[in-house]
Amino acid sequence: MTAYSNQIKLYLERYKKEVGDDGLIDAHAIAAWAYKNGLHKPNTKTIIDAIASDISQAFREEYRTNKNGQRYRAKHAVRSKKGNKTLSLWADIDDDQAPREHFVRSFAQRRQQIVGDCYQLKTDVDVYNMKDRAQEPIQIVLDFTYDVEELQLPFQDSAAA
Repeated sequence: MTAYSNQIKLYLERYKKEVGDDGLIDAHAIAAWAYKNGLHKPNTKTIIDAIASDISQAFREEYRTNKNGQRYRAKHAVRSKKGNKTLSLWADIDDDQAPREHFVRSFAQRRQQIVGDCYQLKTDVDVYNMKDRAQEPIQIVLDFTYDVEELQLPFQDSAAA
């Protein structure tokens, strides 16, 4: 864990003691509390990072609909290293100037994120199920083939046309 992560853990513990603890954690409430109490003073880099994060979120949320009625994400990111910095470079799927290789890498990276999410979900479910073996275990199906096919059904006729 980084020093910054440890600092956040200390914020959380102090917040729970001073504000109360109902078992639920609101990151924005803790951030506002830490800022108000002078525990966290953002520097210029932090502010720029927050703005860049907002811009990236807006990019992630931009969807369009094609002539067949399929809703698709417009902008796609590729994460890469430049020296010791990690960059996210974005490209618009409808921009003819955007290189194909960017989208190949972006789609591969997104697939790896999904695999990682599935692995973590399976681990979390397994750990939960081991807590109380008297209860019926929660089952998680990680094969999404039929789910994706079902979502694509409305577009099958228009794709053939």
